[in-house]
Amino acid sequence: MLEKLAEVESRYNEIESLMADPAIATDFAKVAELAKERSSLQTIVDAYRQYQKQTRDLDGARELLGSADDPEMREMAQEEVAELATSSATLLEELRLMLLPKDPRDSKNVIVEIRAGAGGDEAGIFAGDLMRMYTRYAESNRWKVELLDINEQGNGVFKNITFQIVGEGAFSRLKYESGVHRVQRVPTTESQGRIHTSTATVAVLAEMDEVDVQLNMSDVETQVFRARGAGGQSVNTTDSAVRLIHKPTGLVVEMQDERSQLQNKLRAKQVLIARLYEAEVERQRSEREAERRGQVGSGDRSEKIRTYNYPQGRVTDHRIGYSNFNLPGVMDGDLDAFVDQLATQQQAEALAAGGA
Repeated sequence: MLEKLAEVESRYNEIESLMADPAIATDFAKVAELAKERSSLQTIVDAYRQYQKQTRDLDGARELLGSADDPEMREMAQEEVAELATSSATLLEELRLMLLPKDPRDSKNVIVEIRAGAGGDEAGIFAGDLMRMYTRYAESNRWKVELLDINEQGNGVFKNITFQIVGEGAFSRLKYESGVHRVQRVPTTESQGRIHTSTATVAVLAEMDEVDVQLNMSDVETQVFRARGAGGQSVNTTDSAVRLIHKPTGLVVEMQDERSQLQNKLRAKQVLIARLYEAEVERQRSEREAERRGQVGSGDRSEKIRTYNYPQGRVTDHRIGYSNFNLPGVMDGDLDAFVDQLATQQQAEALAAGGA
């Protein structure tokens, strides 16, 4: 690991030299590229240099401890050795985490797709609740939310909702939300006070550039139709809504929220690219983990990841066995407790797999 850290520092120093080179200083595109890379290395290089200083200080303290004759001096040296040893060990563990392979999508914007699952109208209402939860979470992080497509059945019941969240690191925080979400509560239409269980599925896709995904438009069938309103009725007199069908995979994307057919087609293409990238990532992940799943069980992703229990005021994430009893706060966008623990679990699994 220390060899990797030395390589990172060497590359950082090389970038510094290149940016100081007059021949490169006039190439603004190259300078911007180098500055971006330097920025990505800054945190780990600063931590590595701090670790190197602590190691030198620790060596000095141990040397002092070995040569000290005065009991009081030896006691002080022992305390310093213990403190520096603990501090350097902690910093080394932090550096180990920093060296874990980064998901190249972490800095991307996201496209969130929410679909009502089992439970009839209550599932559709829950889909709307989830959208509000993610919208509030985005607002708390000062991210921008833009609605892309919505299919409302009326009375606050949503069949599906697609929206974009724009902000630095959005995917790194929201990627853990993909899966089946389950709600247990008494619907407003329930006259006998019985608790119903309903579900909604959430898909969080990284917004990818076309250069990241090879999309041949000759493989895509384009259909146009009139945009729908609540209850399915037509809301305009032109065929502005667009449906893209990727024939090799069967993926279908519909977009109708923009006013023009061209805008809807561009949005639909954007979502299709994100879905194709996610499908390829999932294919590679499945291949890598096929042997491990055979040893420890399936762990099917379609299983529920989180339950929102209204009678108990409890939200439980089944992947980490964590329960939060501030359900109103969670539904108002307070998701950091879940995200932080899920990120920590992912880091632990990567370390266990020898990621660093």
